[in-house]
Amino acid sequence: MAAGAPESQSRFGHSVKGLLTEKVNACGTDVIALTKQVLKGSRSSELLGQAARNMVLQEDAILHSEDSLRKMAIITTHLQYQQEAIQKNVELSSNLQDQLKHLLK
Repeated sequence: MAAGAPESQSRFGHSVKGLLTEKVNACGTDVIALTKQVLKGSRSSELLGQAARNMVLQEDAILHSEDSLRKMAIITTHLQYQQEAIQKNVELSSNLQDQLKHLLK
């Protein structure tokens, strides 16, 4: 029995080494997977940050467009008033021309 004990210890040692190697390989695989996930998460963060910056730029452009449209509406109103005034003056001018023609006859 004394001769069988070192042999069983040797088999047990190889078995433990095999299990240990498997566990180390599994841990290595898990670390690689975790690293990939962290990198993927950091890339997602970059993309989210870029999307937020783009959204702010678009919001500024929209606000600027709203301001421009408001100014254009004011200008349009002023142009309409001027057009009405010109039209009245043209009508008065026609009346004055008619009156002048009658006076000059």
